[in-house]
Amino acid sequence: MWENSSQIDNSLKDKGRWKAFMLLIFVFFAVSGFLISNSIGTMEISIPDILNAIFVKKEGPIRQVIWNIRLPRTIVAALAGANLAVSGAILQGVMRNPLADPHIIGISSGAGLAGVIILILFPHLTYLVPPVAFMGAMGAAVMIYALAWKGVQPLRVILAGVAVSSFLSAGISGLMVFYSDRVSGALMFMAGGLSARSWPHVRMILPYTIFGCAASFIMAEKLNILVLGDDIAKGLGLNVEMDRLILTAIGAILAASAVCVVGLLGFVGLIVPHTVRLLTGSDHRFLFPASALLGAGLVMISDTLARTLFSPQEIPVGIITAALGAPFFLFLLRRER
Repeated sequence: MWENSSQIDNSLKDKGRWKAFMLLIFVFFAVSGFLISNSIGTMEISIPDILNAIFVKKEGPIRQVIWNIRLPRTIVAALAGANLAVSGAILQGVMRNPLADPHIIGISSGAGLAGVIILILFPHLTYLVPPVAFMGAMGAAVMIYALAWKGVQPLRVILAGVAVSSFLSAGISGLMVFYSDRVSGALMFMAGGLSARSWPHVRMILPYTIFGCAASFIMAEKLNILVLGDDIAKGLGLNVEMDRLILTAIGAILAASAVCVVGLLGFVGLIVPHTVRLLTGSDHRFLFPASALLGAGLVMISDTLARTLFSPQEIPVGIITAALGAPFFLFLLRRER
């Protein structure tokens, strides 16, 4: 018995060391993404110059480029990636479905339709796209829950989400068909992009990131219990439907805040949580921060590729994330057989 106990202790220590090692890898990936994103572009800037431009108040062209163009764009990319990844991790846990993410269950489509309406029908009000897209995403989330309401059952929420997503996507397609001469700006929004993102966009998304990530970390232990099943969760004292509703609302807020500033970035909320889960397990107390770091690094790297691969032509960053995500999605389907 003592031998078995010792073996269990050693196994737990090994898992703890592995998680700590992987967390360092994710931190390194995110920091590398930050430095690469600020370094590469029309003007190549060394890492010491980046750090001087950020932390030393010495005016010059490098500081102007970093402070006014690259740094806010990089921060928006990092926050959007973290929000989408944590949102996907929450929704997959709440729905107990590995394919759930904001894009698939319809929250992103709500933001997409609202943004496209502004861009196509009211092009002189383009500055309203972020707040209107946020309201569209939250409206879609409320619609999904209203249609699915009979208690908060994961399968009903997913089915309602797929139906709402199809309905809203039909609206987007209809607008693009009827106003085909005005779709260029809408196409960039639909494919996701970080062009011209600046400090006002940082200020727009940052409060939701802080609130959403803090709330998800607080709720992580409850989500660990929820994934065990409703009966066990009720037996352990959880208010299953209320906790599920709160977690879904947190996931919707995180996704909506990301989509409203960068457009529709598919697959980030799907591939990042799965990658972390495959590497380190399903403990949401670790999954949330690790997903936030990996999601931030992924979007920063993808954005760097999007604006440099075919320079001076910039392509939507959603094309890069989709190109990375599609093979992983097929791998996931194959693994689930």
